[in-house]
Amino acid sequence: MSFAVAISRALNGVDAPEVVVEAHLSNGLPSFTLVGLPDTEVKESRERVRAALLMAGFDFPARRITVNLAPADLPKESGRFDLPIALALLGASGQIPLSSLAAYEFAGELALTGALRPVRGALPMALGARAAGRSFILPQQNAAEAARVDGALVLGASSLGEVCAHLAGLAQLQPVSAVPCSVCTGYPDLADVKGQAGARLALEVAAAGGHSLLMVGPPGTGKSMLAQRLPGLLPALTEGEALEVAALQSLSSQGFVAASWGLHPFRAPHHSASSVAMVGGGSDPRPGEISLAHRGVLFLDELPEFDRRVLEALREPLDSGEIRISRAARQVTFPAAFQLIAAMNPCPCGYLGHPQRACRCTPEQIARYRGKISGPLLDRIDLLLEVPPLAVAELQSGVREEGSEQVSARVLLARQRQMARQGKVNAALSAAEVDGFCLPDAAALAVLATASSRMALSARAYHRILRVARTLADRDDAVGIGRAHVLLALQMRRALGNGAI
Repeated sequence: MSFAVAISRALNGVDAPEVVVEAHLSNGLPSFTLVGLPDTEVKESRERVRAALLMAGFDFPARRITVNLAPADLPKESGRFDLPIALALLGASGQIPLSSLAAYEFAGELALTGALRPVRGALPMALGARAAGRSFILPQQNAAEAARVDGALVLGASSLGEVCAHLAGLAQLQPVSAVPCSVCTGYPDLADVKGQAGARLALEVAAAGGHSLLMVGPPGTGKSMLAQRLPGLLPALTEGEALEVAALQSLSSQGFVAASWGLHPFRAPHHSASSVAMVGGGSDPRPGEISLAHRGVLFLDELPEFDRRVLEALREPLDSGEIRISRAARQVTFPAAFQLIAAMNPCPCGYLGHPQRACRCTPEQIARYRGKISGPLLDRIDLLLEVPPLAVAELQSGVREEGSEQVSARVLLARQRQMARQGKVNAALSAAEVDGFCLPDAAALAVLATASSRMALSARAYHRILRVARTLADRDDAVGIGRAHVLLALQMRRALGNGAI
């Protein structure tokens, strides 16, 4: 038999479409032709496969070799196709039994010695193999990661020789089980934050309703500390959500980190980050910071220092919870359901409105500094809060503040009320759902009408205030939205031109 097929997977966003690796041997001058829209990395597999076969003790067929990666219109990249190409050649040349190839999918980059090197995207590929009902053979370094997929039969191998021995029935590879992760206690505790009762309440509301938050205040008031403690207030990820987060990590250049399994991501990119780094992209599209923060927190410190185009790119994902990256030949969608937490100073020097330090900025400098953040972006942020400087007495106080454990218990109860009522967090409610689930009483409506007129609220801001008020009502276990809830929601939207500074 001079023809053989091995199954592998490509990567297209968070999906891993099936790739059929076909190898055909025919008479003629020895050659090796690789077709099927391979990238440069895939084309170079010819030399890696040749050397690996010889080093593993197999014969490299001295015939006319054609390898096709189907479907032909799907771009193929990286060295993950080395292993299936090598096995298809061995099957076509009769050096391993053909019947054993059909039950497996393969991925792995070959070293010249025949050793297997880890590849990117093991989790999405394992999900595809499970859906197809096949076992998945891949490098040993990726096996524990792929085994996180419940129901997938994952086999790890260290070399091409081990895979061939397994397929020939000489030495069986053992299934790999996911290593249990201990419960993480690494979230910073909210009790470390002194004072700042208003900011602590806003952080709790943001966690309870999935709301975005912008904190404005002088340097050293605890804005970064507060943001870092938000993941510890969020309800634990479900198994499916943890798998989503891990799959996105697996697609990134950083790769899957086992110690982070089940944890809410916390991403804090530097303000010099580009648009591609933030939203994702490239010729082979990869997830950016907003997707790596999926089901977690994206923290943007020194918000006005970010490039304006980078900030404007956040507007669509904040509304839709996903990012669509379009290139000439392909379109990729990555999930991006993140919570935006941002921090900034009130002015370039940072001390506008400080009770003890004088501001050195001119009105023009302040206007230019704040003008870097557009109105449409601010309109999409639910909570805009001033974080004032702390008094010395608060810093020296020996009173221990309420910790994350107590606050997260209230957050969980509020989330459970939202899920029972509407099946989603309040921040994700559509305009039609706001009308159905966020109806305030007559007194609250009157307050909201007056505030809407005085603050010139847009329709989007109006709905966001109602969502925050709904979360405050859920925190209080109130059936309806009252006047106090609307007043507090308005109070939490005072910064940057809305009455605070």
